[in-house]
Amino acid sequence: MGIITGMPWKPDVTVAALAEDHGRFLLVEERISSRLVFNQPAGHVEYGETLIEAVTRETREETAWRFHAESLLGVYLWRHPGNGRSTLRFAFTGTVSDHNATQPLDRGILRTHWLTRDQLVEREPRLRSPLVLRCVEDYLTGRRLPLDAVACLDLQSAAHVEAVTV
Repeated sequence: MGIITGMPWKPDVTVAALAEDHGRFLLVEERISSRLVFNQPAGHVEYGETLIEAVTRETREETAWRFHAESLLGVYLWRHPGNGRSTLRFAFTGTVSDHNATQPLDRGILRTHWLTRDQLVEREPRLRSPLVLRCVEDYLTGRRLPLDAVACLDLQSAAHVEAVTV
């Protein structure tokens, strides 16, 4: 497939949470179209949110756990082979606390699971994307980046900088 020039590239910007407890990772089982798939708690960044605010919100909505980001695991670009859509995923490591068992889970989320890497490998055909297992494997290698690697520039801190427009 050739590259089309002159068209802006607009990947879906998403966040994902990797929370591990004694070798098990927090995952959601969700319905996407008619398929049941496994994914880390993840979702789109909403307008006005920082990446860390987004991953905290998405984890709470999808799992009823409060996520505490500790490090950036990595930034991942994946293009869906079926529809060509690109996802730019910022994956964070951290811990969870304050589980609210009475909170309904986000639309499409059936349940949460704590699964080992081997259990994920067994379910590989049911992973939402290859990013799910890749993030777990990167986590297990010890990859961690400081949270300030994903700095957020707010309007007050950027007030003295003039924007360049094209």
